[in-house]
Amino acid sequence: MAPVMRPKYTLTKEKFPTYFGPLKSQPYSDSSSVSRALGGHHSLRAIAWNPLGSLVATGSVDKTLRVWNPEKPNIRFSTELKGHSAPIEKIAFNPVKDAELCSISNDGVVKFWDVRTKASVNEVKGLGSARSLAWAPDGSSLLVGNSHEIFNISPTQSTIISSHQQPVETNQMAFCWGGKKVYIPSVEGKIRILSYPELDPIFHKNYTVDPGETSEFMLKGHTASCTTVEPSPTGKYLATGGADSTISLFDTKDWICHRTITRITGTVKSISFTFDGSYVVGGCDEGSGLEVTHTESGEHVHTFKTAGPCEAVAWAPTKYCLAYGDVGVLRIIGLDGDRK
Repeated sequence: MAPVMRPKYTLTKEKFPTYFGPLKSQPYSDSSSVSRALGGHHSLRAIAWNPLGSLVATGSVDKTLRVWNPEKPNIRFSTELKGHSAPIEKIAFNPVKDAELCSISNDGVVKFWDVRTKASVNEVKGLGSARSLAWAPDGSSLLVGNSHEIFNISPTQSTIISSHQQPVETNQMAFCWGGKKVYIPSVEGKIRILSYPELDPIFHKNYTVDPGETSEFMLKGHTASCTTVEPSPTGKYLATGGADSTISLFDTKDWICHRTITRITGTVKSISFTFDGSYVVGGCDEGSGLEVTHTESGEHVHTFKTAGPCEAVAWAPTKYCLAYGDVGVLRIIGLDGDRK
């Protein structure tokens, strides 16, 4: 089932640009971080909201992990979490716990944090160059992946529960909202649909395949590597992003690609839907500007102007509020929307 949404209002695609046009983004940084960003040494790799939207965390290539209060942009109101010895690749809050954060790094360590006490409450080592992370919707377990292996781990255990070799190199994965399926994108541009926790193929082709070929049914939505996937909050669509500078939207009932979003420059590094599933945006490693698309019609509705490429994007879980990394600095737009 999709999560319970708590909308305060709904924006039609006609009103979206009018609503966001006058709003200004709020930067979250200090002067030293801005100077490092302009020098290219403080690139944000990941952004994550907690379930209530009261905190937003950032992870960077300089090993910095920080938790911000969206209402207080000054850095003295933020919390720095120290412990990783290599660049941070992905971060995510527990879907059912507002203060539990997970981070993965190139140091091969997964860390679990209590952001209230700043303490690392658990860690799992020996995962290689970890680069993908997905919480199960009930918050009881996670999947962490490196290029060819996926690990099932628990936030309360320091050892790996199980490991699963993958036939091809894989990228950032995601659970379905029911927690029974996992979407695994690959460098071949395909997306595997596996059962959880077994990680076995769920669907198979209904025709005879040639000897040596797999009968596993996979989604085909990209002409280059599929880099990331994200289910919509309504559960209706699965969005997939690729190195071919496109986002594909698959209907999760018939698994047909209903539309392809092409107003993108560079490899899609992250994808995020608004809390109601009405709009989707992708973060990319080239160009400038964030392009927002209406999910149902495929129409482009708005461009958020940026200073440079924005790899990490994340809509807030409860309202129209977008967090993104621009030139190494966290920015949030939409916080002042309620006061308009």
